[in-house]
Amino acid sequence: MRLYILTALLITCAFVQPSQAEQTSAKQSYIIDFETGQSLLSKEATAPMPTSSMSKVMTMYMVFDAIKNGVISMDTELPVSEKAWRMGGSKMFVDLGSKITVKDLAQGVIVQSGNDATVVLAEGVSGTEDSFAQKMTEKAHELGMKNSNFVNASGWPDPNHYSTAQDLSILAKAIIKDFPEYYPLFSEKEYTYNNIKQQNRNPLLYKNIGADGLKTGHTEIAGYGLIGTAERDGRRVIVVVNGLESEKDRADESARLINWGLDHFSNVDFVKANTEIDQAPVVMGKSTTVGLALQEDVRLTIPKLEKSNITVDLKYKSPLVAPIKAGQEIGTLTINIPTMDSKTFPLFTTGNVEEVGFFKKTLTKFEQMIFGKS
Repeated sequence: MRLYILTALLITCAFVQPSQAEQTSAKQSYIIDFETGQSLLSKEATAPMPTSSMSKVMTMYMVFDAIKNGVISMDTELPVSEKAWRMGGSKMFVDLGSKITVKDLAQGVIVQSGNDATVVLAEGVSGTEDSFAQKMTEKAHELGMKNSNFVNASGWPDPNHYSTAQDLSILAKAIIKDFPEYYPLFSEKEYTYNNIKQQNRNPLLYKNIGADGLKTGHTEIAGYGLIGTAERDGRRVIVVVNGLESEKDRADESARLINWGLDHFSNVDFVKANTEIDQAPVVMGKSTTVGLALQEDVRLTIPKLEKSNITVDLKYKSPLVAPIKAGQEIGTLTINIPTMDSKTFPLFTTGNVEEVGFFKKTLTKFEQMIFGKS
């Protein structure tokens, strides 16, 4: 029995060296393709960091989830407590003792970045902001944001309030995917409440690059950050940056990275599920070969500007020994993408191979022993 490794040229395509993008001035940065989830750039992406107002995306995920579960509706009116009214920082300018609809509050959080509005929503959904923040953390972990912890709804600085660039990309993807009916709120460029008009702070919305969300953030400790996304020609990328030095740096760098992610990569269908990709030799069976396939479609994001080879490796012990059942996992298929991480998938047989009778099996063993056949 020997290990069979087939290395085949799968496709010739274009690549871009990521060095230029890796030189981002952001302290933390992460870019993913929305459809495939593949990382295109990662810089300190799993390092805990203050999230400032980018936390408000998690707050809105909780609000939309509460609407979905019937806890509140967009028309529900929530009271403004003294705690909410006294909140500092960016404000929606709510009036103490007034009642405000969830829809207005949602726009106050997303467009105006109102810290006061986040407290009204938190108290309206969970009774207290502390309880709401605890549920934020629980939901974040449920979404796969394992390195995040929230202690308030606004992103107000606290050493125990943190996330990572990678986790925030997971959050952005989740809110776009799970709440398509509410996501357009993130693309609104201005909102007026209490006769006070405020502009959306997301600089990407004012550039012609296909951007339609999500949220900026800034504190002295965190620097300038942004969770951004844009779609072009049916393909969407998500960018998270943090630790930039100014609003201009945030606007310029996030736009550059968005364009880089959209311009220099494409999504390619490599393998269709249950499509035979090779034949493996079989001994002791009524058939001498069996087909090999994957049980899932493989669509990957690849760079596209410089020519290079993408290869695929099939690895399994050869020859296979009958009996063999269809759908039996026998090895792996690995797609090697220069400048990016390799992707490995389980390899399965496509059919049944029955074992031969006693006489034929004995003869085959004899031939292997005498002649070294396999």
